[in-house]
Amino acid sequence: MHPPRSLGRFSFGFGDRFGRQAHAQLQACRQTVADGVDLIPVWNKSHREHRLIGTAPASTRAAADAAVQALGWTRSYFVDADHIRRATVDEALAASDFFTIDVAESIGQRADPAAVAAFRRQHPELVGSRIEIAGLDRAFALTEAELERIAAQYLRAVQAAGELYRHIAQAKDPGTFVTEVSLDETEQPQTPPELLVILAALADEQVPLATIAPKFTGRFNKGVDYAGAVAQFEREFSDDVRVLAHAVQRYGLPPALKLSIHSGSDKFSLYPALHRALARLQAGVHVKTAGTSWLEEVIGLAESGGEGLALAKELYARASARVDELCAPYATVLDLDRARLPSVGQVQRWGAEEYVRALRHDPLEVRFNPHLRQLLHVSFKVAAEMGDRYLDQLVACASVIARNVTGNLLERHLRPIFLGLTTPPSPSPPCP
Repeated sequence: MHPPRSLGRFSFGFGDRFGRQAHAQLQACRQTVADGVDLIPVWNKSHREHRLIGTAPASTRAAADAAVQALGWTRSYFVDADHIRRATVDEALAASDFFTIDVAESIGQRADPAAVAAFRRQHPELVGSRIEIAGLDRAFALTEAELERIAAQYLRAVQAAGELYRHIAQAKDPGTFVTEVSLDETEQPQTPPELLVILAALADEQVPLATIAPKFTGRFNKGVDYAGAVAQFEREFSDDVRVLAHAVQRYGLPPALKLSIHSGSDKFSLYPALHRALARLQAGVHVKTAGTSWLEEVIGLAESGGEGLALAKELYARASARVDELCAPYATVLDLDRARLPSVGQVQRWGAEEYVRALRHDPLEVRFNPHLRQLLHVSFKVAAEMGDRYLDQLVACASVIARNVTGNLLERHLRPIFLGLTTPPSPSPPCP
């Protein structure tokens, strides 16, 4: 068995709803590497997105492979079976080499008392004595009751992650894929003691973590900026990095283990804080976006005018009639005020410039409408129902769309996070 492939210090996850923007996304990666940043691209698409659109993981793999071949990309890249669970993992096994194991439904399911007791016996170092983690403001000590509370809350989720990892490893050589565990879809962020307990338990399960996605304070709504205290996010991110470093040393987790941020796209106000933390701590990160490229497709259609603009208007009209249906799967990550949505008639009167200014995420643009943006962010199902009419317009407007996709990723995401965080290029195995 070979050691797992490496995600390197920096990696970035791209959503590509219709599998048509991988080339433009990889162009942004190429420029980031030319800027001196050793960046590994990951294409992520969840079972839910495949189901809503009518695609399959193999199509995500095919789009990524085609872009890599066309651009002569010789570095590593991955295809992520995003937010995978036991019921949905098998369909993604062949096409994926990155598995984001989602344990949210198991968090809070009370663990077997015998398993909690066994964990307590396995880890006497977690109880009573002061635990000092380099860089944290203060040491902490867990009581027996506190450790049992944390284990009772998270141990079942960790066991589920271990079970799913072993299922994947039975089908694929563990050296051919990387593993992430996602804890972010919960109500409360994990504290440093909770994260340490979780990491110790994952080490016991022998899950070779590449990344872990904890919950951070604040709201990570779809397609719009972060809602919360940026300084608090920076503290939490920094504390979590330090806990990971401690756990790597104490429990033998993979040395390259890093945090993953499930951004929901466009968390622009966090990027300077994230950049500072990465530079200060010499840490790595995986940042996962969702539908920002899909929205750039719609922007490109509108900017093209003619049939592209007409289709973008029709898309909004159809979405406006189905707000409840489209928003329901994403209710916890939307903050949409219907009263602030433009009327269908108003949008029908817009020219290309008005549509683009309302949709493009430019906080300095007075006509930017975050409510319209959030609705369209979750309306890709409507575009899928348009079938070839939508896909044909992606071809007709391809050059305008590609310019928007590449520019958005490079100038609004990749450079603000990574530019200046130069690292010697890590050895990259040949592309699969």
